Formats: sequence, structure tokens, C-alpha cells
Amino acid sequence: MTLWGGRFEKKINPDAWQLNSSLEVDHRLAEEDVRGSLAWAKALRDAKVLDENDYKQISTGLLQIQKEFEEGSFEFLENDEDIHSAVERRLGQLIGSSAGKLHSGRSRNDQVATDFRLWAIRAIDQLVNLFRELQVVFVDRAESDFGVILPGYTHTQRAQPILLSHWWLAHFWAFQRDIERLQETLQRTSVLPLGSGAVAGTTFPIDRAELAKELGFEKVAPNSIDAVADRDFVAEVLFCVALAGVHLSRLSEAVILFSSTEFGFFTLDDTFSTGSSLMPQKKNPDLFELGRGKSGKLIGLLCGFMTTLKGLPSAYDKDLQEDKAALFNAYDTIRTLLPALKGALQTLHLNPERMSAALDDSLFATDLADYLVERGVPFRHAHELVGQAVRIAEKEGIHLSKVPFQQYRELDEHFEEDLYQVFNPWRSIERRNAFGGTAPEAVREQLRLARQICSLTE
Repeated sequence: MTLWGGRFEKKINPDAWQLNSSLEVDHRLAEEDVRGSLAWAKALRDAKVLDENDYKQISTGLLQIQKEFEEGSFEFLENDEDIHSAVERRLGQLIGSSAGKLHSGRSRNDQVATDFRLWAIRAIDQLVNLFRELQVVFVDRAESDFGVILPGYTHTQRAQPILLSHWWLAHFWAFQRDIERLQETLQRTSVLPLGSGAVAGTTFPIDRAELAKELGFEKVAPNSIDAVADRDFVAEVLFCVALAGVHLSRLSEAVILFSSTEFGFFTLDDTFSTGSSLMPQKKNPDLFELGRGKSGKLIGLLCGFMTTLKGLPSAYDKDLQEDKAALFNAYDTIRTLLPALKGALQTLHLNPERMSAALDDSLFATDLADYLVERGVPFRHAHELVGQAVRIAEKEGIHLSKVPFQQYRELDEHFEEDLYQVFNPWRSIERRNAFGGTAPEAVREQLRLARQICSLTE
């Protein structure tokens, strides 16, 4: 049954029907479609469009359909164009001609927009919970791995010593921004389109504020044209998910590097690793490679949908049917990724001795420059002097800490024999005690804040 065939003399071409139909994708909106229809029926009754008998029949039929969806007994037919026509067709089977009154004053334009927003609201809540669970893993690792030192990297080159806990929490804060973005997007998603009709609004005296309250929306869309056209919320959720995917990719890349033989900082647990069909010795970080790879897919879904939006001239255009496939795909991708990566991170084994072995003297060059600054040398000059010391060490094939004191003294008279104290990783870390730094005290403050955000007890 189509919802629009009265003005046509001929049936739609089968190929055109196949292209036009969206049931394969939008059947996932079944729960939301019934919810929206129940609320609309109530609004029609309150507006005196439906009498009490019609309202009871329609609501009873819709509740029966809801039960069928829950039990998995709802039967779709070949001529169901989308979830909305399927629900209305089944309602007609259950209650007869009264089913045709449900769509009074409502267009599929505002119906679809409402259903999809309801679904997106639920999806955002679920994504926030999943990212929060991942954050808890970072907090737990930061606590359990406290005291482990590893080289910090910039430009993929050894830079300065840091606490591994500080490194774990760096990822915590990235995903905190993802959560905040999703929560902000939720506010703009929770806007009711229903009652906007196809483009011009409804002729019936519908109380849209009450309708919004009934469905749990925070606001009512103030313009009927914009209400049925607005898919900003889809683009925003896609952006949030794509950027979170980038954060997952960066985390995955680091774990892949750190678990390689060349680094050896981490060892992947067997339960979250794969092997090679040819090489018996291989232990591959496939899950993290997929975490890295899926980010490209998420970015592509965002770019594709933005390209769809940019050319639309009017209120509702069929192009917008592409919105659900993009967002469902992105949502499913993240829903699959996060639990697997969460488990892989929880079971990751550390090799502190490999991290300690990578703490060569070059990581303390800045500490050596700071040593001179504390003795009155301008930083730029101190930077140049330490650079000269590094060149001497490289030329002679020794570590900075093995450059003889006399050679340091020849570089500048501010070098004293106590300069060698700077080549101590714990001293280097403990001195970086400003808020947000890697010193144990500063990291404990980060942990306190992170636990507070995650509502974890002390």
C-alpha cells in the first residue's frame, strides 16, 4: 500500500519502486514511528479531530503493532514502501478504516523528521555511555600503571620523559570533548518537527508544545519549512562520531607502534590479537588497525552526507532519504569498535623495562637548558649551549651525561659539577608540577578530576 497513489493512473515501475523504497534502511525506526504516531493520535483527539472511539481504536492498534515489533512477529510485505507505510498498512488490517484518520494533518516529511530525531536522541545517549565506559578504562589504567615512566614523543621522536598515567589521561580528555560535543548536539536534536506538515504547517489546532512534552522533546521547531528540511543534527552527530573516530585512530596508531618489536612497550593479550595465515610467529594488532582504518569510513560518511545537503533547494527533497543510511552506518561502526578496543586496552600488558631502556639522555636536554636558566642564562642562549653539548656527545658517540665536566665548562661558566643531576627521570618528571603537567602530584589531580567526571568514588 502506498500513501500517495490517488493521482496516478499507472503503477510505479518496479525498478523505480526499488530505488524509491527505503524500508531496508528505515525499518530501524519502528519503535519511534509507533511512539510518534501514538502521540499524534493523542494530539488529534485533544484538537477534536478524532473522537474518543477513533482514538481508542488507533491507540489500541498501535500498541498491538508495538508488541509485534518487540516480539519480532511483525510481518513486512513486498509493497511496504517504508516503515511508516508498513505501520499504517498494519494498523488498517487491525482496526479498519479508522486507521486512515491517523495521518490527518501529518505529512511523512514531519513524521520522518520526528522519528529520526527520536532515534538520534536515543543513539546519542548510548554513544555517550559507550565513550564513558572507555574513559573509565583510561582512569583505571592511569591508576594501575602509576609510577611507570616512558619517553614522551613529538614528531615521533623521543622528546621528554612522562608518566604513562599522564599518557593514558591524554586520551581520556580527548574523549571527554567527544562526549561534550555529543551532549551539546543532543540539545539541538531535541527539537520537535511534528505538526509542521509537508512544508506549511498543519491546519488543525494541534498543541505542539504539549506534543513535544509527550515525546520528550525540549523545544518545538519554530518554522515549518526549516523543520522538515533540517538535518543539521545528522551532520552534527556524524561529525562528533567522525572526530571521535580520529581520536580512536590516533590512540590505535600509538598502541600499534608501542606494541611493535622495535618499541616493545606493550604486549597485546592473545584474546585481542590475531595471527597470520602464513607466518606462524605473527601476533597482529588487527583490532587497533581496524580502529585506525574505520576512522576513514566515518570521515567519508560525514563528507558524503554534507555533499548531499549542499545542493538542496527547498524544504524536503528525497535526497534526505540518505540521512538514515549514513547515520545508522556510523553508529553501528562505533558500537562495534568501542567494546573491542575497550577490552584490548584493559588487557594490554606492560613492559616497563623496555620503556626504561628507551629513556636516553637526549630526553633531558630541556632539563639541562632549564638548569642554565635557573642560573641566570637567557633561555635562547641556554638552548644554543645545550645544542652544542648534544653535538659534542653525538660526535664522540657518548651520552650527554658522559660528556666530561671540563667540556661543559668550556661551553659556559654557568655549568657546575651538579649539572649531572638533571639526568634523572624522576627528577625531570617531578619538576613538571604545574597544573596539567606530568608530575605525580599533577597527574593525581587529573585523576581526581577524571574520576569526578566519570562519577567514580574515591
